[in-house]
Amino acid sequence: MKAKATQTLSDLYENLTPWQKTQVARWPTRPHCLDYVAQLMTEFTPFAGDRKFGDDDAIMGGFGRFQGESICVIGQEKGSTTESRLKHNFGMAKPEGYRKAVRLMEMADHFSIPVVALVDTAGAYPGIASEERGQAEAIARSTEKCLSLGVPNVAVILGEGGSGGAIAIATANRVLMLEHAIYSVISPEGAASILWHDTTKAQDAATSMKITAEDLMRFGVIDEIVPEPIGGAHRDPQAAIAATGAALSNALMELSSLDPRRDPPPAAAEIPQYRPKSVKFPVIYSRLTSVYLSFTISVLEPNSGFLCLVIARIFKDNGWGNTDGSVPPVGEHGV
Repeated sequence: MKAKATQTLSDLYENLTPWQKTQVARWPTRPHCLDYVAQLMTEFTPFAGDRKFGDDDAIMGGFGRFQGESICVIGQEKGSTTESRLKHNFGMAKPEGYRKAVRLMEMADHFSIPVVALVDTAGAYPGIASEERGQAEAIARSTEKCLSLGVPNVAVILGEGGSGGAIAIATANRVLMLEHAIYSVISPEGAASILWHDTTKAQDAATSMKITAEDLMRFGVIDEIVPEPIGGAHRDPQAAIAATGAALSNALMELSSLDPRRDPPPAAAEIPQYRPKSVKFPVIYSRLTSVYLSFTISVLEPNSGFLCLVIARIFKDNGWGNTDGSVPPVGEHGV
């Protein structure tokens, strides 16, 4: 009976719709940022404050050790109880949270420590006070700092990767995504409200927006899908965290050549100025743009995709994008 139930659950989760994956990604008992830090990191020391306004508990960050190596961890924490969810503002960061992230990234870059971002947010906090303190500017500065890092930078989409609030720390050399997570420029409810003025059509929006890990892997927006236990990460948090740790270890190993603490590869000696971070900017930026373009081409009216095609042509003419100069395919039309 138990084996039959397990098989039924496996079959069910293999055929989830995008809207069902959205519900799984939002499931309250999924492991969150601090759960990953507690299991994967040792000697973790959290940092607080942005040195300008105050602290923001929606973004947790600090330094610790991952498999014995120094690491900088930045993540969005949703909380697991009513009290903790209110404390962490449901993972929706304010400007001081993103400025704290920038502060941590600057320290990591200065001391040549790799950066890991654990992304799980519905989006940046849209309150009036946040806008008054420069929410958009803080998100832009954080994204800019991600692009300019000279150390390995890996992002993991744990649950929800919502809009600029996620991209502000998810712009990385490698982007990993859990099997049942979602990543989009807007929530399905928000897209349905804008397009059809009817939030009950969120299921249709979720399907059109291509927000699942499988779709984003096909578009080249992410680099790897991390498998979850049968029934989702919330059914076996320890196994899900262990799988994420293994994928994270492999990604950091692949990026070891970017680590200033290590000797550059032999081929680099033939290059007059070896600057790894100068190479990765167009690649990351094209991928970052793809997140927005995939939504525009897939969901909005066909004419609105014209601007996306123009931008893609600019990338192609400048040799940006993939290593062969092409631009990753975007939406169903492809570019």
